[in-house]
Amino acid sequence: MKASGLRWLSLMLLAPIPWAQRVWALPFLSVLAPSERYYKGKVRKHKKLTQWAHQMVLQARRWLPKRFLVVVADSSFAVIELLWQLRQLKNPVCMITRFRLDAALYEPAKPTPGAMGRPRKKGQRLPTLETVAEDKPTRWKRLTVQQWYGEKNRTIEITSNTAIWYHTGQPPLPIRWVIVRDPKQIFKTQALLCTDLSVSAEQIIHWFVRRWQVEVTFHEVRTHLGVETQRQWADLSILRITPALLGLFSVVTLLTNLHAQRQKLPVQQAAWYPKKLPTFSDALALVKQTLVAQHHFPTSWFPTHIRKPYRTRSVYHFSRSIHALSRVSFG
Repeated sequence: MKASGLRWLSLMLLAPIPWAQRVWALPFLSVLAPSERYYKGKVRKHKKLTQWAHQMVLQARRWLPKRFLVVVADSSFAVIELLWQLRQLKNPVCMITRFRLDAALYEPAKPTPGAMGRPRKKGQRLPTLETVAEDKPTRWKRLTVQQWYGEKNRTIEITSNTAIWYHTGQPPLPIRWVIVRDPKQIFKTQALLCTDLSVSAEQIIHWFVRRWQVEVTFHEVRTHLGVETQRQWADLSILRITPALLGLFSVVTLLTNLHAQRQKLPVQQAAWYPKKLPTFSDALALVKQTLVAQHHFPTSWFPTHIRKPYRTRSVYHFSRSIHALSRVSFG
């Protein structure tokens, strides 16, 4: 997310919300990733977006050392160095990103016993994914995807295989690529990659479609929580407020989920926009109402427990004298 020269990188949990009947992206770790221009004339060196992402994923791996982690990102993170580093961890992190159709792909290097010199990093060059997509003998498989970018069900065609992605000066990266095309020809043919070769193409599509909920979360926090409307000038305030507001989205969702386990959630209606399921605005209204009722305006069945608010009098007393103002205490 970019706003007024500030670029925020957020790690979110893609979790199914039962009462919303869809997947929500819940932020739990956000950092400010300034641009290269910000570091000009400063002691600190510029840190790339992929370096920030690597540090954040490592932190998530430290928090969850035994869990199987899947990171879904856009094409900005389709970088060999980043993907190779995550693959080399003791407990590797599976990463899924968009992929270029013209990337250089190779067969795995075949072992050559007794050969002199360094071992080969790659095998024979393979056709590009753009060539594979246009090749008539390519076998396509039809797949119906649920909740495809705002639609309930969408039929697409996919084809998949494994290869080595290699670039000069970079380590060879084994990947599983998936080509997606639209039978209705509404969107252009696109490709995805996954660093875990054991994951099926259907599962890769299922995980990647969930990434759209990240954009929905950014829209919700802008609309209802005031992200990008802050007026801070201090650097520390800037570093605190946006991550706090993004985290507030997750806190409100979790509190609403506790309420939904006991009773049905109220759904606000409008004459021009009827809706059947609760949204984040309903969750936020419920949390506000609950907190205000419990902490600021408690009610009781006993009249003796209800106390009227104390009415204060004026702090100043005016007399007829020209030296009118004399301070008095509250009556």
